[in-house]
Amino acid sequence: MVYKIIVAGRLEFGSEKTFKKVLEMYNFRVQNFYKFDLLFREEVFDEENFYLNIPRLVKESDEKSWSNTCKLLEYLAEFAISGSVMLWKVDSTGKRKKITPVIVEPETDKVAVKSFIKGRALAEQKGKENEAMQALSKAIEKYERHSLAYERRGIVNLKFKNYEDAIYDFSKSIDLNPNYAQPYYGRAKVKLIQKDLEGAVKDLDLTVKMSIPLQTIHIKARKLKTETLKKMGQIEKAEGDLKFLCNRKYDKTDTFYPFLQQTCFEYGKVLLKVEKPIDAMAAFEKAMVLEAPKKNAIKEEDLLVHYGVALQKAGKKGFKKNWKSAAELGSKKAKALLLEYA
Repeated sequence: MVYKIIVAGRLEFGSEKTFKKVLEMYNFRVQNFYKFDLLFREEVFDEENFYLNIPRLVKESDEKSWSNTCKLLEYLAEFAISGSVMLWKVDSTGKRKKITPVIVEPETDKVAVKSFIKGRALAEQKGKENEAMQALSKAIEKYERHSLAYERRGIVNLKFKNYEDAIYDFSKSIDLNPNYAQPYYGRAKVKLIQKDLEGAVKDLDLTVKMSIPLQTIHIKARKLKTETLKKMGQIEKAEGDLKFLCNRKYDKTDTFYPFLQQTCFEYGKVLLKVEKPIDAMAAFEKAMVLEAPKKNAIKEEDLLVHYGVALQKAGKKGFKKNWKSAAELGSKKAKALLLEYA
């Protein structure tokens, strides 16, 4: 069976000595175990910086190549001092796509590795921020090019409201690994707090660019970008992001699902603004059948009003019927529209 496979990430080995050993181990395993049944070749190794780097690789391949690649990366990660590689295997043969994710990262006794793992875990625990800061700083002290540790420390500084320090950490992480999406998102959140909305949108664009749609951060960045553009009075610029968010398939357990009705409604309004009433109709129709938590739900009368406007602009019948229903639910806008088109 052939699958769509996506690989993205980096493993850093920290020194020329370790890097040469890794390259030897790689070549030995390729020649003796894997032959050509791998998703990548030697070109992913960066001899100047001592790392294995795969910004993004998308291939059609079989189970054997997928399994061999995962095993080889897991083996090489034993020599790494920092980094993370994510792999996704997408099976599209059934009624619903089956996605198998794998994360490969170093888990050794090296101080930089242990300190990072400890700091990352502590950063997620309330009240453990100081300990997290110490552990992450220790990881950076032991390996000064630890982009992941800088990003996590940026998160801790953000929690402490140390905004300038957070900006420094996120920016340093980006300088060390510009293909890593998370620090762009973290820096965008700081810029929003600092009222730099344009700067935040730029960083959110980069978050989207450096991530893939299968990642949660990709969805979060698009959502936050649309909210930011709305604050700026430039929601029309979010048309592409809203289209993606509205048309993507979710199940009800997805963290974005509670916001889907709201997103489809917002997308429909944007489509009306840019004179695409047929597409707006489809967005409003989707919003009408979606479930949403009470705090996120769009009022029925608002949906009916906007759907009626889309029908009217598209030259379709039934727009007055929708406005009448909205007026009966108490919509002043619907009443005004009915008077206008009486």
